[in-house]
Parts: sequence; structure tokens; C-alpha cells
Amino acid sequence: MTKRNLKSLSQAELEAFLNSLGMKKYRANQVYQWLYQKGAASFDEMTNLSKEERQSLNEKTYISSLVLIKRQTALDGTEKYLFELEDKNRIESVLIPDEERLTLCISTQVGCAMGCRFCLTGKGGLKRNLEAHEIVDQVIAVSGLLSKRITNIVLMGMGEPLANYDNTINALKILLDEKALNFSNRKITLSTAGLIPQIDKLGKEGITINLAISLNATTDDIRNKIMPINKKYPIKELIAACKRFPLPKRRRITFEYVMLKDVNDTKEDAERLCKLLKGIPCKVNLIPFNEYSGCEFKKPDDNNIERFREILIGRHIMTITRKSKGAEISAACGQLRGSN
Repeated sequence: MTKRNLKSLSQAELEAFLNSLGMKKYRANQVYQWLYQKGAASFDEMTNLSKEERQSLNEKTYISSLVLIKRQTALDGTEKYLFELEDKNRIESVLIPDEERLTLCISTQVGCAMGCRFCLTGKGGLKRNLEAHEIVDQVIAVSGLLSKRITNIVLMGMGEPLANYDNTINALKILLDEKALNFSNRKITLSTAGLIPQIDKLGKEGITINLAISLNATTDDIRNKIMPINKKYPIKELIAACKRFPLPKRRRITFEYVMLKDVNDTKEDAERLCKLLKGIPCKVNLIPFNEYSGCEFKKPDDNNIERFREILIGRHIMTITRKSKGAEISAACGQLRGSN
């Protein structure tokens, strides 16, 4: 008999399944909390269940977990984790310490199909989507290795979250559920290359999280060259989707802008970016390109990056130049590969 993975079940499905085993309705809440709040790895840990109930669960189900293959620490304290999945595919997650925050960057796919030319993750293409429990298990696995609580979650690792829409939404529900991982919706950010139908769908989902748009260019000509998704969803349509995205009061959309030398880093680019973002409550993260072996792009010099930032600041756009972290262990933005 093939055992069922309890983490593959939603809370409602878990309740129905336990009921089919003759267990009381309230047991579903208890098991759910053991799985997510307490990170139980075995049924023996579920001490408020009877011995018979634990034995029944052990006979018919199992609790999934990720296998940690490698853990690396950079000089700045950034940590990268290589995990193996049940089918032997591998993914990476990155932990970023920053003053009062401890941010975990998690993956939503094995590989990526977006094909952004500056991103190392997409070079190997897409192997498969992650299941909701595989997305959540990254948080559980890393939390189990730490003495401090993770404060922020960013869906910015391997893959395009909105291309794996249903599993990403189900994972978010578990991350936000007070009976599960209980993260604040202000502390979770989803980054997308700009899948407009899914952005619209997310806006109607009833789930409030922070939205980040990986923009990286101010003209369709340049964005088409570096981000193939732009040919399907061009800049004008993407900006329109951002303008209609429902934002709670005092929330902003983050626009991520990977700076590539002599590609998208000119004074004219900065001025066009200001015009594009006019009327959108937003902030801009300037990300100096993280170079890697064999890449065709270069990082602009620091003075050029600062000039670009000053133009945006001068137009009253909140702008931050993101400091690259973990580059020497290939843990920086766009460097994840899920390999040894």
C-alpha cells in the first residue's frame, strides 16, 4: 500500500482523511499544528494523539521533509541550503541576515522557464513545479536549523512563483495561517517577471502579501532582449496591471531593477523609469548585476548606479540600492542553480 504524504493535504482534506480513519474532527487541527507550528518529523512526537491513532497514521501516511545536502555560509553571514526532494531533484534556499530581519528566500520551481538572459537559474530550464508542501518545507527545514525565528519570507528563489500559481497560493495560505506558520502578510513578498493574468488573479485571491515586479528595463526593445516574457506581456500592459492591483493603505509595489552595464543604466533609462512609475505607490530596488563565470553582462560602476538612484530620488521615488550578499557562494540574486 502506498502511503499518503500528510503535508500534501489541505486542512479540509486532512480533516476528511482523518475522519475516514475514524478520528474525531478536532484531531485535524492538532495534526495540522504538529506538522507546521511544531515541525513534527514523526508521529511519535504527536503526544496528544492516542497510541492507536498514531499507529494508524504511521501505517497509512508519512510526513515529508527535505534532505539537506549542503549548507554554505558566506563571509557576510548569508547562508545557502541545497535540498534534495523525494524524486532526487534539488533546489536551493537562501537565508539573509540584515540587522533586525532574518529573511529566507525560497524556491517555487525546480529550475525556471522564463529564460531571462542575466539569470543563472534559468540556464538549465524548467524541470518541474514544486508542490505546495515542498515550498513550505523549505521554511520548516531552515527554521529547524536556527536558534532565531525567520522574520521575512521572499518568494524570489528558483522559479517563477506565478507560473506555479495553485501550489504557490496553497503554500502562501499555510505560511499565513495562524494555525500553521503564522507569518504576517506584511512579511511575505512574491516576486514575478510579470505574468499579467496571474497578477490580476492574485489581486482577486483575497490573500494580502507584498508584490515585487522584476522590471529591469524601460523599453520593450531592451526588455524583449533580456526578458523573453516581455514579448507576451509588454511593459505598457504590465504597468497597467500594476496600477489596477489592489493595494492596502500604506503598501507599495516593489520594482526590482537589475542594473546591467551599457544595457539599462543610462540617464535616459532612469528618466523613463520615473515616467513609467508615475501614479503607482511604489519603491525601487536597484540590484547591481551579480556577475558569474561565462556571463555576457557586467555590473555598472558604483558612480553610475548612484547617479541613476539620485534621478529617481529626485522624482520622489523611494529607491534603495540593494547590497549584494552571498555572491562568493553563488547565493546572490539570480545565481541559484540547485546543483552541488
